[in-house]
Amino acid sequence: MSLRQFEYALAVAEEGSVTAAAERLHVAQPSMSQQIRNLERELGVQLFARTPSGLVPTVAGRAFLREAEIAVTAARRARATARAGADDLVGELVVAAQMGFGTRQLPGALSALRRRFPRVEVTVFEEPSSAELDRLCRRGVLDLALMAKCERSPADAHHIGDEEFVVVLGTGHRLLAADRVELRELEGEPWVRFDRDSALDGVLLNVLRDNELPPTTAARVSQTATAVRWAAHGLGVTLVPASAVPQGYEHLVRPVFPVVSQPVIAVVRQHAGPAETALRELLRQETWYDAAPISLVS
Repeated sequence: MSLRQFEYALAVAEEGSVTAAAERLHVAQPSMSQQIRNLERELGVQLFARTPSGLVPTVAGRAFLREAEIAVTAARRARATARAGADDLVGELVVAAQMGFGTRQLPGALSALRRRFPRVEVTVFEEPSSAELDRLCRRGVLDLALMAKCERSPADAHHIGDEEFVVVLGTGHRLLAADRVELRELEGEPWVRFDRDSALDGVLLNVLRDNELPPTTAARVSQTATAVRWAAHGLGVTLVPASAVPQGYEHLVRPVFPVVSQPVIAVVRQHAGPAETALRELLRQETWYDAAPISLVS
């Protein structure tokens, strides 16, 4: 087995097609097909099943791909370390952000990092689940994870700021007349909620429980921007980090009382290099939203 075969298998899983994966990696399609067959023969298992929507990993394939991703990531880091000079860092930085946290802070920090290390390629993805982020951190897949602090947070995590949560109301809602909304005033309101295993839904459930409010669910969504848009159209109210409110919806946002605030941490891999260390500090320097009232937009 070779790292190249691992990379081919990962590309096929992402694209759902050998042809598309070959085009992305600039490899001849017959050559990639042959490499995948050789890999399956050596492993003694079928990695992919053909479905009407394309190739999908089998159960054995998913297990293999998790380990292959770790191996490929480790190899990229090794190459980057070997090629990096004192002022000429080269390589890939893999960053995961918990959905809804650091939405405005991460782009500014990454822009500053790019100016400092112009030859470092950054891969960023969002992950709603705290448990999955914790697993990826422990497996060494990530260089840096940005997430809400929770009971499972590692002892060596770095506190970089605090996110204030705000309520998003529909156009014309009676509570828009207030500068700050008391949570108890939201009794009887339906809620636009998030995926069940997400940190955002966990925060919302805790808030509702602490304020003796029923968790009446109008809808569930996977993205904060979708929750804000649906709340704006009157489907229900929602609670999101202040930095996650898309531009143009600020006039429908109100801070709440009691204040809802969530510590945000950065978890950096062991033996962190200069790029991930720099990104952690750049994130700390960004403006984080505290309990100060949000100015209303007319």
